Amino acid sequence: MKKVLALVGPTASGKTKLAIQAAKKLNGEIISADSRQVYKYIPISTSQPSKEDLKEIKHYFIAEHSPEKEFNAGEFGTRGREIIADIFSRRKQPVVAGGSGLYIRSLIDGFFEEKIESPEIRNMLYEKLNSKGKEYLYNELMQVDVISAETMIPQNFRRVIRALEVYYVTGKQMSSHQEIKMKIDFKTVQIGLMFDRKQLYNRINERVDNMLDNGLIDEVKNLVKKNIDYNKHYSLNTVGIKEVFMYLEGKYDYESMVKYMKQNSRRYAKRQMTWFRKDKRINWIDVNEESRESDLVDEIIKIFNEN
Repeated sequence: MKKVLALVGPTASGKTKLAIQAAKKLNGEIISADSRQVYKYIPISTSQPSKEDLKEIKHYFIAEHSPEKEFNAGEFGTRGREIIADIFSRRKQPVVAGGSGLYIRSLIDGFFEEKIESPEIRNMLYEKLNSKGKEYLYNELMQVDVISAETMIPQNFRRVIRALEVYYVTGKQMSSHQEIKMKIDFKTVQIGLMFDRKQLYNRINERVDNMLDNGLIDEVKNLVKKNIDYNKHYSLNTVGIKEVFMYLEGKYDYESMVKYMKQNSRRYAKRQMTWFRKDKRINWIDVNEESRESDLVDEIIKIFNEN
């Protein structure tokens, strides 16, 4: 069976650079499993690969959609598998890289492939969110789909709204749709980057500083000019963007904006690791600031070849 390499780990762990170097050695192309990098206009806030990197190695799901377009894990899985088949057909190696665990699961395991959507119902749910709050929506989901609700928290309101949308469109619980598994015709070797927590948090803090130095605030101002509201589009409800929006709206001063960006990024990394640790198929590599990139790439390829 053909094998796909998937490099996973928390934000700021160095996945992008390592995936590019591994793809070079494996004659590969990269599928970005990042739920935000797929959107246009936000390269700084989503830490998209540089233009030079994109020229050097073919990437997929980078800056493909406007933030107004809803794009979910089911769509990613369906199209991602089509891309994997195409890459294999050209005798190249698919390399998946990203930190969105749900997207990776959709791609390599398959789940909930039906295109079930209703903009009217979704808008109604977002209006309810704005007027009654996250807890109210979460309790509503508990009443109609307790199985799905138990995999979420109220703060993940996008997932809560999606589950409610599916229920109200089909009359069936999303958990029942997800029982339908796809036939996957490739094996995935997942390799995770396990960073020392203190060093990872330092890297996250440095990344936030670099994002601001590289023009993050201007990037968000450009969204304002395009009349793209972070309250209406879940693509923008992400660390870095929402804090800058609140700064521009006068809800945060500059110091508070930076503090919450770093704090929320660290919390996001913690949630990512909680997700990935549950997947016992992942082969973990210990990484620290002293690790040489070339040595890590060699280890990644060795694990990939041996599995």
